[in-house]
Amino acid sequence: MTTRHLLRNHPEVKEVLAAVHYVGEASTRGYGRLSYEVGAEDGVGTIGAAWSEDRNAYFEYSDEMKDYNLNKLRVVEVELLDPEQCKTIMEGVDCVIWCATDFEGNRPRAIASLNVAFLFRAVADPTKGRVEIEGLRNVMGALKQNKQDRIRVKRMSGEMDGDSSLSSSLNGENDPTSFVLVSAAPEALGNFETPFGEFNGLKREGEGIVMREFPSLTHSILQMTQYDDNFVEESLELKFDHSAGSRSGNDNEDEAGLLDRAKRRINRRDAARAAVDALLDEKLVDETVQVWTDTRG
Repeated sequence: MTTRHLLRNHPEVKEVLAAVHYVGEASTRGYGRLSYEVGAEDGVGTIGAAWSEDRNAYFEYSDEMKDYNLNKLRVVEVELLDPEQCKTIMEGVDCVIWCATDFEGNRPRAIASLNVAFLFRAVADPTKGRVEIEGLRNVMGALKQNKQDRIRVKRMSGEMDGDSSLSSSLNGENDPTSFVLVSAAPEALGNFETPFGEFNGLKREGEGIVMREFPSLTHSILQMTQYDDNFVEESLELKFDHSAGSRSGNDNEDEAGLLDRAKRRINRRDAARAAVDALLDEKLVDETVQVWTDTRG
């Protein structure tokens, strides 16, 4: 949904790089859902008959898709726990919207979906790491290195002479926010214990990595409230709670405030809109905010 909103509402973007965990036949673990969301399957399509050897579906471009800007979309397969792969996909990247997670809701994907691939990965290499922590650190480190390398090249070529804004920071004056982290509000979902930590604990640890380990990268941390696509309409006004950062990890809160925040809801399409808008919203730079559009319950 984030890729869809970015492509359709910001045609000025040169290229959108969408990283998925797996691209292949009958894939629904990334590319399959992405293909549907961005509208790649809206064109003129054909599919082989049930008795045919060729059962693959084919979709061709149609005039109705001209505003989808799919020509600016590049899909890559990546293992976020592999630092070298992360360095490769970060080449030439200006900013990142991080939506990756090991969880479906608040439960690990291997348990929530009984996915054999994720179960195998967990059993075969239990110490490989967590997307929320090691994967996040890999991508941010690769983004930082990529920006430093580009600045170094500009300095060597003399392009940065007299440009103090570039020489003192990894971000130019008119650059978008470098890193937008889509996280989960503490009240959105209950905790789920895993061998590597609890759900909310991992989310807060990831937010801490963004804030403290990469100070040269501008960031926005969006704590999304509970997703609700059934009873919460989309295209509602986005609401931001800027006190979320000061509350993180604070157990001495009044019960009434916790209950009120637990009622906050947001449609997934509005969450995607909030993530994309955060790239250019100066009020959200280096801020941790809770995001919602409606209340229920």
